[in-house]
Amino acid sequence: MEPGHWSSEHSDALRDYFFEGLSYAEIGRRINARFGTAYSRNAVIGRAKRIGLGLSTPERMISPSIVPSLPGESAPFTPARAVPRGLNLPPPSALKPADPVKLRCVGVQPRLITLDELERGDCRYPYGGDKEGEAISFCGHPRQPGSSYCAPHARVTCGPGAGRTAAAVVLRLVSAA
Repeated sequence: MEPGHWSSEHSDALRDYFFEGLSYAEIGRRINARFGTAYSRNAVIGRAKRIGLGLSTPERMISPSIVPSLPGESAPFTPARAVPRGLNLPPPSALKPADPVKLRCVGVQPRLITLDELERGDCRYPYGGDKEGEAISFCGHPRQPGSSYCAPHARVTCGPGAGRTAAAVVLRLVSAA
């Protein structure tokens, strides 16, 4: 049998076992023993969902009436399904994408200098470049010792009290090519 192909007899057996209240693993074992198949528990769950059984328990499911109603008669009353307890849905606000947060540093007037104009001791906090084609400029104020940024921008990027403990690294040339 090709994988993913369920014959109508197998689906009918799944439906019967489901309404008997058996677990998906047990349903899979019984169908495999009865028909000589090799369905996994996950295959049984997937097929149950595709034929409309879902993952709720049988006592919460209302089986449709097999007696058709005649024209002019009302259809048999079917009570509404109960919502499973403990269903942990996120609040509706969590399902909406969040607006991007734009960080800014209050109290710093950046010099907005280009990469070519940056000096050795200038702050390298970038500004711009958010939109396509927008130029990127840098803060340019004097850097804090041991950082690439001035004191206000260091607090924005690293957080307050997050001082650097690493010392400056001295590089030396071992051999020239």
